Amino acid sequence: MNRSQISIIIALGTTQTLAWASSYYLPAILADSIARDLGVSSNWIFAAFSASQVISAVLAPRIGRQIDLVGGRSVLSMSNLLLAAGLVLLGFTTSIPMLVIAWLVLGVGMGAGLYDAAFAALGRIYGDAARRSITGITLIAGFASTVGWPLSAWGLETIGWRNTCFAWAAAHILLGLPLNLLLLPAVKGAKAAVAAAVKPNIPIDRTMIILAFVFAAAWTVTGAMAAHLPRLMEAAGATSAQAVFAGALIGPSQVIARIFEASFLSRYHPLVSTRLACLTHPIGAAILGLAGGGAASVFAVFHGSGNGILTIARGTLPLAIFGPENYGYRLGIIGAPARMAQAAAPLLFGLLIDAMGARVLYVSSALSIAALLALFLLRKQSPAAKP
Repeated sequence: MNRSQISIIIALGTTQTLAWASSYYLPAILADSIARDLGVSSNWIFAAFSASQVISAVLAPRIGRQIDLVGGRSVLSMSNLLLAAGLVLLGFTTSIPMLVIAWLVLGVGMGAGLYDAAFAALGRIYGDAARRSITGITLIAGFASTVGWPLSAWGLETIGWRNTCFAWAAAHILLGLPLNLLLLPAVKGAKAAVAAAVKPNIPIDRTMIILAFVFAAAWTVTGAMAAHLPRLMEAAGATSAQAVFAGALIGPSQVIARIFEASFLSRYHPLVSTRLACLTHPIGAAILGLAGGGAASVFAVFHGSGNGILTIARGTLPLAIFGPENYGYRLGIIGAPARMAQAAAPLLFGLLIDAMGARVLYVSSALSIAALLALFLLRKQSPAAKP
């Protein structure tokens, strides 16, 4: 990698860490305190959060198309302003309507500022050679929860949840915005491209449907485990301490798996690493089922490793199959069902855990195996991508 590419990776990795920490990972720390201040159940906060993810899913194709036309600098910079505005609104929230509006603004910001947008920006810059850069930013942003949760918890204890929201908003203006605005390259001829733009005709063919299903199934599992892993480990027989320790292993496992992807699996087609990633959750669940709650950490390592690689595959697999043309728009279409599934997963799996306990891992493993089987229906190159 040259110096310019490394600078872009560090900039995007940093801004992605900030974006994830101050949006997706925020409710886990602040939801109870917000609910107490508003005098409502914390379910209201998580419902508004789920609505924000649906908004981001709906907007994803349009945002991807915009990045295809003008590059990622303006879109990602705008996401910093939107996320800052949403956080300020959240900090001033005194009622349910204000809460919903704040999270809807945050949803627009997440649609324009999380991984899919960053991947599209890298695809616009580097084309077919974007895989290493995509892996690079996920290596850095893989620590978003490791950084974000302690900072939000510290802010909650020292300055309260409202000022914590304001502090995150300030970070977007003072750190995220300058990094995106100054270090991402401008695209030559962007205005002319917008003026002459015609909406691309991308058929929703067999390959597109399979990829959308694969990532929707995988992200259902990801969303469910992110919300319920400690509770699920206790249902499987782990102690509270074992369950918490297992949860703490997810982040490091993701990062180690991404290093493995960058150093070894990168020599293979992304289909290989994606298939491997779909296997790890069922393997971990089988070990947990056989060994009991004492194997909670083993399950977490397997699940986290697969999730770490799947995050990269969400960007690299469509790029490898279809190529860089209309990459952002295509990524938005493929990713929209996954975002909606991720939004619904915490509620659905919460109900399933109430009814099934640890046996809900049969459901999550079945989803992972279904994704794996679907991947075997894909060819390494779509006919549409052939010259």
